[in-house]
Amino acid sequence: MRRVVVTGIGMINALGHEKEESFQKIVNGECGIGEITLFDTTEHSVKIAGEVKDFDPAKVMNPKDVKKADRFIQLGIKSAQEAMADANLPEDIDYTKFGISSASGIGGLSNIEKNSLVAENKAPRRISPFFIPSALVNMLGGFISIDYGLRGPNLSSVTACAAGTHGIIEATKTIMLGGAERMLVVAAESAICSVGIGGFASMKALSTRNGEPNKASRPFDSERDGFVMGEGAGSLVLEDYDLAVARGAKIYGEVIGFGESGDANHITSPVVDGPYRAIQAAVDMAKRVVGDDLKIDYINAHGTSTPANDKNETAAIKMVFGDSVPLVSSIKGQIGHCLGAAGGIEAVVSLMAMERGVVPPTINYENPDPDCDLDYVPNEAREKELNIVMSNSFGFGGTNGVVIFKKV
Repeated sequence: MRRVVVTGIGMINALGHEKEESFQKIVNGECGIGEITLFDTTEHSVKIAGEVKDFDPAKVMNPKDVKKADRFIQLGIKSAQEAMADANLPEDIDYTKFGISSASGIGGLSNIEKNSLVAENKAPRRISPFFIPSALVNMLGGFISIDYGLRGPNLSSVTACAAGTHGIIEATKTIMLGGAERMLVVAAESAICSVGIGGFASMKALSTRNGEPNKASRPFDSERDGFVMGEGAGSLVLEDYDLAVARGAKIYGEVIGFGESGDANHITSPVVDGPYRAIQAAVDMAKRVVGDDLKIDYINAHGTSTPANDKNETAAIKMVFGDSVPLVSSIKGQIGHCLGAAGGIEAVVSLMAMERGVVPPTINYENPDPDCDLDYVPNEAREKELNIVMSNSFGFGGTNGVVIFKKV
């Protein structure tokens, strides 16, 4: 099978509109979580989120088309543009062999909310003709494939908070099996709206630490009380290794392992077994590539700041690695939980961490939890040579995805 490498990356989140700005702020331990401004939270119990501030969609797409695309698509376009520019692709590539793998957990939720209110309070015939194409998850790939003329496979993953990682895995499989030579992965989410925040809050999944938004998301800390919603997008250009080397491309890393599993247990409550098997599958695959002496240097954890996930993920990591657990950290304290975009953003951060030799911190780790007893790189980044990194993503419905990158 073909080897698959990453030759372009881009991201946008609550800490920055570009990868360099947001990565540096993540490493510095800065926090982009604050009071919600995208809608009126007066009647809501949760009033905080990791919003992307000062974003003008007219700068990333034709102003006439802005109304045709939900905010998650607009954010995805921004990160895709950065990744494609970063890849520095030659003009003569075959775009019939260049596909796209898009991902989102919910898609155009704000447009669904808005048009549902129009149908209820006004009349169904007043619904926008752009509503359906602006809300569909696969239209993220649709818009971007049209912009770049990508005529290879057009795929979409809608697997809750594991969607971004599954998007990477699907793109990798496609290149490995010869279905494409290159794939653009775009994971995007923007669900910070009344029904989105209200829905997760009714499940008691969100932190209610409204008075301290910068301390609300606290992965692995004993006083964690739920995740904080974030929004944003992460994009990666994946490429056949031989093609990338032949054109002298900058290579951020090679995909050497991935794992997928299902809990088959509960629609919202996670268990240890599913994440354990996904991590183990990724490790087993990576060992077949590099040998049994595989040494993973860093794990970018799913680390949501919910009581159940952080405990279970810690247990799953220990089951796989025993006494040789790598450094572990979660960046959700800095940017919030970006749902389906999380896997894309966190893969970009993992690759940049490997390139720069620095492990991002887990901020707000102040109170140790006996059930979470690993080295989570608390509060301050740590310099360390990283040659192999792992990124974990787990979602509602018991869907799990793990990907491993190796420095080339």
